[in-house]
Amino acid sequence: MKILDWLASYRKEWLRPDIIAGLITAAVVIPKAMAYATVAGLPVQAGLYTAFIPAVIYAVLGSSRVLSVSTTTTIAILTGADLALVVPNGDLAMLLRASATLAMMVGVVLAMASVLRLGFLATFISESVLSGFKAGIGVVIVLDQVPKLLGVHFPKGTFLQNLLELLRSLPDTSAVTLAVGLVMIALLLGIKRFVPRVPAPLVTVGVGIAGMALLGLEAYGVETVGMIPRGLPALTLPDFALIAQLWPGALGIALMSFTETVAVARAFAQTGEPALRPNQELVATGVATVGGALLGGISAGGGASQTAVNRLAGARTHLAGLVTGGVTLLTLLFLAPLISLMPQATLAAVVIVYSVGLIQLPEFREILAVRRTEFIWAIAAFAGVMLLGTLQGILVAIIISLVSLAQQVADPPVYQLGRKRGTNVFRPFSAEHPDDETFEGLLMLRPVGRLFFVNGQRVGEKMRVLVDEAQPRVVALDLSAVFDVEYTTLKMLAEGEARMKSLGISVWLVGLDPDVLTAVRRSPFGRAIGEERMFFNLEEVVARHLATQATA
Repeated sequence: MKILDWLASYRKEWLRPDIIAGLITAAVVIPKAMAYATVAGLPVQAGLYTAFIPAVIYAVLGSSRVLSVSTTTTIAILTGADLALVVPNGDLAMLLRASATLAMMVGVVLAMASVLRLGFLATFISESVLSGFKAGIGVVIVLDQVPKLLGVHFPKGTFLQNLLELLRSLPDTSAVTLAVGLVMIALLLGIKRFVPRVPAPLVTVGVGIAGMALLGLEAYGVETVGMIPRGLPALTLPDFALIAQLWPGALGIALMSFTETVAVARAFAQTGEPALRPNQELVATGVATVGGALLGGISAGGGASQTAVNRLAGARTHLAGLVTGGVTLLTLLFLAPLISLMPQATLAAVVIVYSVGLIQLPEFREILAVRRTEFIWAIAAFAGVMLLGTLQGILVAIIISLVSLAQQVADPPVYQLGRKRGTNVFRPFSAEHPDDETFEGLLMLRPVGRLFFVNGQRVGEKMRVLVDEAQPRVVALDLSAVFDVEYTTLKMLAEGEARMKSLGISVWLVGLDPDVLTAVRRSPFGRAIGEERMFFNLEEVVARHLATQATA
């Protein structure tokens, strides 16, 4: 277990910063976990259970020393969407069983993925698509919380239905509830802006509870979170009859949980710390989620803001996570009656302020500045979440990522090369380098990537266009950027070489790596070319061509 690794190398001087970081992180994690539970349509104690057991289990098994594990906005909204499908009437007992079943399935999926060594899937969804997906999630969460901020109620439906119902409900807004919510938002933003080291969620929750108790806000229609059971949670067993309905959502939540967890862990890793192990993270988050599920928690994952707090507060090892879990346990045992007084508008304010952070407009501008196509993918993922639903939005994000990957694989670039004057540097033609040298009768081409049956024909078409334009006597294929050539492509190249030979054009090969060279030598294409037309680099090609020209 990983706990043995960091305990064996633990230093005495780390104890104080670990304890302080764990206490400060708990002040952020506990209010947010309760808020995220309401996003999932569950009572707030489900968030406390998720902040307790998963944090402890991750500290024992996880590979990141500072990752803070409970749950996240993305996981909460996906959980809520999936639960709404199987428990449309909102029955609390059924919701808790369905939630335990879903979290258990997510944990099992993560653990099985580790056994299958699927840690590489952490980077499966492209950054541009993930940005669009998270922004869509942020908008959905904010819209879901605004009714609590206004003190209005209506049946939940699709994004557009909820938006219309919200507009219709505006005349029924509770002025006092709205005032409470706006004060909470102002307090959160003010603390974050002017005293960022103070745990804003904890202070805001404290002010909300004090206001409810001292001002009697309940008499003015301000709703509280309601009764929270005091003490340890009871064992919650899954309902296996729900597996058939919940498995698509479980797969999506598992993917997002792992993607977020690894991304956050990598973002806050520092030089000198043990390397992050993606497959170990699958085990840790999987077992943590199963443990939380048995006690009524929701799916677990590493949170960005709480991990940032943990790191900035001075956390050195997993002990900080154990402290955070311990503080959550004390909260369950002694503070549950006090938390019951918290206004719903306070929790809504916490969720809204931290969910807005998912909507990163500068990221969209950066994506657009780099590549218009990827910007369209981000917008498609953004719209998919809002218009089709969060669970379907994951599918849209995956499909878009697959399409983008397939497009890149099926249409690799083929560059025409020139030589930087006065050097031995060969580079693709560009308007920025109009003075690069070319050589009469010699066409130098460089395909990039793996050449196989999916893209072989497309690469051949691109080469044919360039050959027709240049009308060379020699075509030098620089394969230094090609790491694999498959049989189908070698057959196409052999056919292309025969066609060029009939036109009086000689094909030369350059810069083959050992694996590609072996494949070429074993093929009819390699036998047709012969060793005499294979070169180590383009300098040799130019020298041979110029020498041949001189003797012609």
